Amino acid sequence: MSDLVTGLVAFAPMVAALAVAGIAAGFLSGLFGIGGGSIIVPVLYTAMGVANVPEDVRMQVTLGTSFAVIGPTGLRSFLAQRARNAVDMAVIRRLAPAVFLGVIVGVALASVLSSEALRWVWVAAAVLMSLKLALGRDDWRLGDTLPAHRSAEVAALAIGVLSALMSIGGGLFMVSLLMLFGFPVLAAVATSSGFGPLIAATGLVGYMWAGWGSAGLPPGSLGYVNIPAALVMLPTSLAFAPLGVRAAHGLPKRALELAFSAFLALVAAKFLWSLYG
Repeated sequence: MSDLVTGLVAFAPMVAALAVAGIAAGFLSGLFGIGGGSIIVPVLYTAMGVANVPEDVRMQVTLGTSFAVIGPTGLRSFLAQRARNAVDMAVIRRLAPAVFLGVIVGVALASVLSSEALRWVWVAAAVLMSLKLALGRDDWRLGDTLPAHRSAEVAALAIGVLSALMSIGGGLFMVSLLMLFGFPVLAAVATSSGFGPLIAATGLVGYMWAGWGSAGLPPGSLGYVNIPAALVMLPTSLAFAPLGVRAAHGLPKRALELAFSAFLALVAAKFLWSLYG
């Protein structure tokens, strides 16, 4: 019994950190139309280190488990946005096949890339996203509507690949794409939320398949998806997603964008430290 109590005490900080990360992921999912992976991945990666998950599978387990959380969270955000009639379903129907294909390609790449390479993907993308949030403006435009030619589909394919490699819902990239082609910010956020569940469901199945039978997986894993960690994060993430949607429709977001930009910069620095520290 004493060993059990000691074990629970030792892992209590990690469980608390995962629950708090779930709160942040859920709120940001609703607020920015993102899946929350940009919060979950760095926290989960640290937690997997505390749990002594081997380095050669730690990043893959982190990415797969993140999809198990952002899927239900993203779905709740999408349903809340759709209830407000804010989602452009025509855009989702047009771009969803390209996003789906991109996720499949991304999971295939993640299954053969090293943990170090995946962390470099995160560093590069986190820096770009941080700069976009810090410097970007809502009035930047390439056009007033999505182009009729296939360039939008190519961009959606790339978003799917990056989303799979980073285990994010693709929201920051998709919101940026839609706003470049004339979508108001709230419409872009709402429509972007429709891609999160598609990306997460495809990525979840892909990471389960890619990691099936791998050595060094933590207890309770299905492939690269760790079920206990996902179950800790899900309740708080689901509870706070509607609050983020409410805030997106009622609060100025510039200060939150700058704060999130700073957070992403810190994430990039953390992964750089893990690569060189």
